[in-house]
Amino acid sequence: MRFVDEVKIHVQAGDGGKGCVSFRREKYVPRGGPDGGDGGKGGDVVIKATSAKQTLLDFHFKSHFKADRGAIGRGKQQTGKSGKDCTLLVPVGTQVREADSGELLGDLTQADDYLVIAKGGQGGKGNMRFATPTRRAPRIAQPGRPGEERHIILELKLLADVGLIGLPNAGKSTLISRISAARPKIADYPFTTLVPNLGVVQLGMDESMVVADIPGLIEG
Repeated sequence: MRFVDEVKIHVQAGDGGKGCVSFRREKYVPRGGPDGGDGGKGGDVVIKATSAKQTLLDFHFKSHFKADRGAIGRGKQQTGKSGKDCTLLVPVGTQVREADSGELLGDLTQADDYLVIAKGGQGGKGNMRFATPTRRAPRIAQPGRPGEERHIILELKLLADVGLIGLPNAGKSTLISRISAARPKIADYPFTTLVPNLGVVQLGMDESMVVADIPGLIEG
């Protein structure tokens, strides 16, 4: 049984770090030149496929993700530390689309396939970059560039592992609500379930299965 799980998320890459204004200070060099380093690059947002996930359930509870910004540059021409990437793990077979246009950005068909969906901003230049023969002691540095920001759609064609089939009011919806986090409509009249409901049953720390509650069958 094939179903489609779809979720919209907002991602933001990290901003680049600020450049540093600093001057070389040594015992016998009282007026050293500029040595402010560049800011660090902002972290990327990466979507990576893993066989340990079967559904997009996690993204229904949290839909905003942001990578870390780059660190500020330092003296002695030291570049700031790059921001940590934000890596989102999705099931194999997940398609990634631009939310506004619907454009397909990537199709993660194998484990460990990945897609950089938002790039971190470049770090700003430190004051050592602005030194010239006529300006030997610049007191300026650049701010970092902002990271990319976008809304995307994650789409997964689900293949249910187990299907619950039976007559109307047989208790299929009640069963799936007990063994999973699914909350289908339950009532004491027939044909309460009009469309299939999916539930994810956790079998262990890294193992789960998808159960489908199929609408009630009728004779003929």
